[in-house]
Amino acid sequence: MKRIIEYRRLLDITPDTDLNGLKSTYRNLIKEWHPDKFIGDDERKAEAEDKSKKIIEAYHFLVSIAPETQAFNLEGYTQTTNASNIEDYSYKGQTLKITFQDGSVYEYFGIPKNIYNKFLNSSTLLRFARRHIFYSYTYRNVSKQTA
Repeated sequence: MKRIIEYRRLLDITPDTDLNGLKSTYRNLIKEWHPDKFIGDDERKAEAEDKSKKIIEAYHFLVSIAPETQAFNLEGYTQTTNASNIEDYSYKGQTLKITFQDGSVYEYFGIPKNIYNKFLNSSTLLRFARRHIFYSYTYRNVSKQTA
């Protein structure tokens, strides 16, 4: 959740901003901080390079968790969470990262420590995750390995 808040603050958007608003804000910030605007001023150019990298990273992250993106990818997400078992998982700073046997990797944000402990202690991880995590927390697809 901390990363989501930081990225929204960097782009100066609200949680209600849709994809079109996000894209517009992103384009305006990239125009403002493009390194080519600072030719001859090496210090400002270096600052612009750093800032533009952060803007690009924030944009891609926020697009990946946007409701429109999740709605578009819902069929594949549902297929993975219903048909594929959990292969591996890790937990750090309220972010639960789950790797499925089909190669999909998802991050779930804002998972409280007590929910994670219940997840760990459940007799069937997948059933607990289906009931209490998969559709209850903000998530994003990190990657899908190809065969």
